Amino acid sequence: MAARAGLTADRVVETAADLADEAGFGNVTVSALARRLGVKDASLYSHVRSLSDLRTRIAVLATAELADRITTAVAGRAGKDALTAFAQAYRAFALDRPGRYAAAQIQFDPAVVAASPAHRRTIETTYAMLRAYGLSEPDLTDAVRLLRSTFHGFSSLEATGGFGAPRDVQASWERTVEALHVLLEHWPRAETPPTRP
Repeated sequence: MAARAGLTADRVVETAADLADEAGFGNVTVSALARRLGVKDASLYSHVRSLSDLRTRIAVLATAELADRITTAVAGRAGKDALTAFAQAYRAFALDRPGRYAAAQIQFDPAVVAASPAHRRTIETTYAMLRAYGLSEPDLTDAVRLLRSTFHGFSSLEATGGFGAPRDVQASWERTVEALHVLLEHWPRAETPPTRP
């Protein structure tokens, strides 16, 4: 089995991400990727150190692609318009790129996060959008967790056919985002603990 010309680390990771979308992130293995690329398993280890390294690289790539979608979607928007655009970009990525999306949810080594511009961009975009609602810490972090939980839960259920009621899923999604907007506008502020004299 001859190695294909032009095999690079970037190409290996891109192909692995495509495989994740098709077969599921958990089904990405070095052997499966080698078969896809038409090479021997051993030849991939000059581009990735291990299966764990490969999966981390897929996750970093996926996070960058999600960050691109989100930042592009919210650019020049604020308030409800930004929230709606952010939510739709998130949901579309989760549904269009299921393997990549699953990869982006893994627990990252803090050093990987620190070295990843995409992670910083995602965090900065999310927090900037929420600051437009007048939120500050600890409410900002609580609101981020609420949004992520809601978008992740809805998208995951939708992807697996988890909504069985006859109600149109898109209509429910729009109402969900509307409800989040109302909640963010009327966020119950955390009480600041009294300072000791």
